Amino acid sequence: MALRKIRNEVSGTIFSLPFYVAKELGYFEEEGLDVELVKRASYKPQIGATEGVQLIEDHEAVSSFGGPSPFEQGDTALYRACEWGQVRRTQDSAVGGKLVAKRASRASQAIIVRPDSPYLIPQDLADVQIGVSFHHGSHYVTLQLLEGFLPREEIKVVHIEGGNRFLALQEGRVEAVTVMEPWITVAEKLGYRVIAEAHYVGLEIASPSLDAETFEAINRAVRRAVKDLQNDPYPFVKYLIADVDPSIVALEPGDFARTRLRYANPSVYSQRDFERSYNWMRSWNLLKQDSYENLVDNRVLESA
Repeated sequence: MALRKIRNEVSGTIFSLPFYVAKELGYFEEEGLDVELVKRASYKPQIGATEGVQLIEDHEAVSSFGGPSPFEQGDTALYRACEWGQVRRTQDSAVGGKLVAKRASRASQAIIVRPDSPYLIPQDLADVQIGVSFHHGSHYVTLQLLEGFLPREEIKVVHIEGGNRFLALQEGRVEAVTVMEPWITVAEKLGYRVIAEAHYVGLEIASPSLDAETFEAINRAVRRAVKDLQNDPYPFVKYLIADVDPSIVALEPGDFARTRLRYANPSVYSQRDFERSYNWMRSWNLLKQDSYENLVDNRVLESA
């Protein structure tokens, strides 16, 4: 019997590590699925951040999809990213994408500065440009990390277009950036300073064509992979290491802090969770008025 083909968009390896594990260990195949992982071009390793890099201050000037999206082009049926960005992208989706579950990854983002930076604590970043990717986890986590220390008008985030955020920091284009793994580990291995860090939940977006039965088959495989990652993530950090050109730094599995590699079973995205984030995003003018019923179509089995 032929396997059912599912094309799955990868917006960041750390978010999709359970999918890589499930594919490597044959869990998808055992569910009758042929899952293809389609990596976004914008997340490929980039060398030389200075040439062609733009710093954009207005988040409205940047697409919530961060450029051409295989999902919006109808090439993929499922992908995962941060909770806030996925709420916004669901609102912006032209192909009927819906929020269908909390993803397995509980990734983190960290605000980092260069080793010789004068900045030591969050308050030092008042009115300092911090490089992020607008409408992605780095953007939202930066706002949430700093608004407990600074008035909102002193938080200055800027979108880095056309280059790698860590390299933009390294080359002096900005004084601070917010990054996820494997770039937090890159930074720490090179002696960069973490100013603040937070873990956060993410969400899955699915196209109307992805039915609940197929999604549950995917999640059965993902749950097995989550268990493997919880037991020992180090055999699988090779996928994170592959994202970093060794000319920047040579990473080894032991460089990664196990406490950052947090995974849980996919679960229902509740109205309470939605309302909390929706109200916060509205307070920053990052979302138009909308509703849980319009954006969310849970297709994950709550009992699982």
